[in-house]
Amino acid sequence: MKQILVIDESPLLREYLRLKLDNPEVEVIAAINTLDGISKLRTQVPDLIIMDYHLKKDGCREILKQKKESPNTVNTPVIIMAQHIGQDRLIELVPYDVKKVFTKPVRIDALCGAIQAILGVTFDIDETPGIVEAHANDDIIFVEIAQGLNRDKLDLLFFKIRELITLYEIHLPKIIVMVSDITLNFADAPNIKKLLEVILKSSGTAPKNVRFLTKDVFLRKFIEGQKEYADIEVISNLQYAMNGLLANFSDPAEYDGKEAEILEQRVLSADTTAKGDFMHLRFETEEKTDGENIKEYIKNLTIAVVDDDFSIQELIKNTFKSLEPTVKTYSDGASYLADAETEGFDLVFLDLLMPKPDGFDVLQAMRTGNNCPPVIVLSVVTQRDMVIRAFQLGIKSYLVKPLKPDDILKKTMEILKSSF
Repeated sequence: MKQILVIDESPLLREYLRLKLDNPEVEVIAAINTLDGISKLRTQVPDLIIMDYHLKKDGCREILKQKKESPNTVNTPVIIMAQHIGQDRLIELVPYDVKKVFTKPVRIDALCGAIQAILGVTFDIDETPGIVEAHANDDIIFVEIAQGLNRDKLDLLFFKIRELITLYEIHLPKIIVMVSDITLNFADAPNIKKLLEVILKSSGTAPKNVRFLTKDVFLRKFIEGQKEYADIEVISNLQYAMNGLLANFSDPAEYDGKEAEILEQRVLSADTTAKGDFMHLRFETEEKTDGENIKEYIKNLTIAVVDDDFSIQELIKNTFKSLEPTVKTYSDGASYLADAETEGFDLVFLDLLMPKPDGFDVLQAMRTGNNCPPVIVLSVVTQRDMVIRAFQLGIKSYLVKPLKPDDILKKTMEILKSSF
């Protein structure tokens, strides 16, 4: 039997591989941190190690040293996934039989191809074109589906939604599924059903809390024709989709004509404080390691803050100060764009409303350039239409001013810890 040891704090990869390698000849062994990984190396003899580079307390290097010191694992091949890794760090990995280093987000077909080449196992990969992305903003999870319904990516979506719910401690998920650049027909019916099942089962939410945003006629008719999905609303306007979710917050009489204000406060709010009495789904020891985990992911990054408000620049700089990334601030879009190609930023915080070029001009320039790092849009409550316009430009992550350090860190972790 072939054994794959996956060392990653996130369950996304290992759960996907277990699902994909449902095979008596392959076993996926999970290790959730450095100590667990070292323990598994001492008791198991894996045929392949897949590891997150950003394990806390320099854990990746410790595991590689342990692997090299044991005669049982010295020749075990390694695949590493990293958000950011410099040339000097790559050179350090050479003595440890590291076969591949994938930069996150990883292309799942490339990862499966590497595993197949190393172990000789066979993967049934769905090569259908398709884009599947998911992000959370307050209690709403935005799912984007484009170009096609790829079954492998839908499997990943299941675990991604669960990961977002855990990260943001969402107790009553509301989901907007945005389907674009796609024309569906009867042949796609099984994949549509799979998408619907993934959305509902992964979130545990009721169909009434799900909105589909699409102009595809067949998708609309399919959902409307299925009794179990009768409460899922299919619409073609994003603003209406967000407004529609207000109906599920509480008694409509509460709104008293203030729907727009409540939308701004509840949907476009960065406040992730838990509502009601709920039990924490983490142990105390896990809570204590959060700061260390964040630091391992962030300390080697280069972050840009593009905002003409000096106080926002200082707030974000101070939020990251103890975590030791490189943070560069820009008071206008032109100065940022002048540096963007040479600096190689890993993450950008971008204000929408600035003197020309404004945030939208910057986004357009980034889309046509060679360097397009993840972007977190900064907005104020009254800029709801601007946030929707940013969505249409492909930006799914935003924070609403006034900003809070905890929200900045959570949103950063959502973007940077995404493996796929």
